[in-house]
Amino acid sequence: MPFTALHADLGRLNATLPDLGHNLDWSQVHKARPRIPLTCPECEWALHAKVSPYGVRFFCHDPGRPPSCSLTNESWEHHMLKLEMAAAIREAGWFAELEVPAQDGSWRADVMATSTDGSQRMAWEAQLSPITLDDIRARTERYEAEAIRVCWVSPHEKPPQWISAVPAVRVRVPQDRGQGWVVDDGLAGFDYAAGGWNFREEQLERFVRWALHGQLVSVESYPRYRRVYRVVNDKQLRFRRSRWWTSLQSVAAQTKHELMRQRQEAAKEEREAREKELQEAEKQRQQELQEQERVRRAEEEERLRKQREERAEIAWKETQGRWAEAYACRARQQAEEEERLAREKAEHEEKERQALETANMWWRRLSQQQSEELFTAVAERARRQDKLWVEIPETPRMSRQYAYGVPLYTQGKRRSLYGIVRPCPGLVPVSPQLNLEHALVRSAQEAQELQEAGHEGRITHFDLPEHEQLAMC
Repeated sequence: MPFTALHADLGRLNATLPDLGHNLDWSQVHKARPRIPLTCPECEWALHAKVSPYGVRFFCHDPGRPPSCSLTNESWEHHMLKLEMAAAIREAGWFAELEVPAQDGSWRADVMATSTDGSQRMAWEAQLSPITLDDIRARTERYEAEAIRVCWVSPHEKPPQWISAVPAVRVRVPQDRGQGWVVDDGLAGFDYAAGGWNFREEQLERFVRWALHGQLVSVESYPRYRRVYRVVNDKQLRFRRSRWWTSLQSVAAQTKHELMRQRQEAAKEEREAREKELQEAEKQRQQELQEQERVRRAEEEERLRKQREERAEIAWKETQGRWAEAYACRARQQAEEEERLAREKAEHEEKERQALETANMWWRRLSQQQSEELFTAVAERARRQDKLWVEIPETPRMSRQYAYGVPLYTQGKRRSLYGIVRPCPGLVPVSPQLNLEHALVRSAQEAQELQEAGHEGRITHFDLPEHEQLAMC
């Protein structure tokens, strides 16, 4: 619902002005026949003049308008706030134009206020839709780049996040006819005695006049004064505001108070420095007294130390004699222990060597073919009788734990030891773990040799021929 329209010959028409800005009567565009061609300054769609039930004159898009037109999507509250700001600007003696775009299209002001001599401009933005801090700062900077002051106005009950980020105020919507719009946030005065800002409320019309004529300015609050308290519904609430619209007197009062506070802090720092200096002097005196006492105690301690050293020297010589005797005894014991360990190690290595030699001789009784024949027979038996598949290693490895026999394991998720292939009879006595496992040998002769060697566990032989053993010997 725009308040402005473009006329092909006259240019921009303003429905809020009595003469539409071009010495025209409203009846010349409203329900005029033939119809005057008008277009939207935003989307260039055809417009026609209308009057609301409350007598508000405006322009309306013809059917089929683009849904993206920002003027069409504005709410009735948005339009009324723009009209109120335009009326306040005119009451202040400035020119007011609605929906004024930049020449390059980089901005469009809801209401543009221009001084009578044309030297000053100030944009008034009714911001009802959500907007990010970055966007509203960027839009403010675009105005400032063209030397245009700006004030953002929000009618929402809850103050927007950007209330302190840019020159802005929040207004209270009139509840009854005859009441005016009131600025109730964003406007403040500095209380020098209390050392802080206080919220101020003022009629929007008066606020606009003061802002246009420079009696109110948008200033940034010093960090120390950004916490502000206010009673809302009988409750004291705390707010944080970093920017206000305020008078030049309040700006000066804040600066004066900050300078006073800085002087007080400087005086406090000076007092603290003097106190610290006195404390340092007292500390130095105490340190000197402590040093004197330390020297006295050190001299006394030195005297006592010499006495202790004399007594200790005698005791030390006695102790050294005892230590020398004890050291010699421990050295003899250590040498004997090392000799014993070396002897046991040599004996163990000799046993291991003999065991390995015995095992190698035992396995050399078989040819490569006989060995493969035995492992094949074991795998076949496991599959046929026990329904198990065992892993036959490509290179069988003897296990000292099982009398240098070759352990075979089952395949599958539950891998387990199936048996020991051909443990050496001569090493059965030194392999007690073998008695718990199943021994698998070629012939009855080998089984008998295991039993005679003392193997008490289960033995299975495959009755394989021994004829190649003679050839290998």
